[in-house]
Amino acid sequence: MPHANFVNPSTLAPTRGYTHIVEVTGGRIAHISGQVALDGQGNLVGKGDIKAQTEQVLENLKLAIEAVGGTLQDLVKVTYFLVDITQIAAVREVRTRYFDEANPPASTAVGVTGLVMPDLLIEIEGVASIR
Repeated sequence: MPHANFVNPSTLAPTRGYTHIVEVTGGRIAHISGQVALDGQGNLVGKGDIKAQTEQVLENLKLAIEAVGGTLQDLVKVTYFLVDITQIAAVREVRTRYFDEANPPASTAVGVTGLVMPDLLIEIEGVASIR
């Protein structure tokens, strides 16, 4: 059975919605490709709306993890790719409804000049340790 140890050393800066280190032992690891704001039929959700797009992306991430027997609580690492990095506060607001605030996954946010489609504002990829 996998075990995830969430660690925030006092020697590093305090965190805001993420964990510095997630140590995983045992179990199955699932790497989830970057998810974007497309619904199940491939239609864009939330054109021009970072919150709506983030919600759709997190729902897609949830569906992907569930397809291999996991839940969002099994995420140990996420990477956010944002076309406008100044929108990170809006992304944080949405993600608090999806992630365990006591043990959020390790995360990285990256500002990018564009994604695979011009109207996409965010993409999120993840790594999960399935219990």
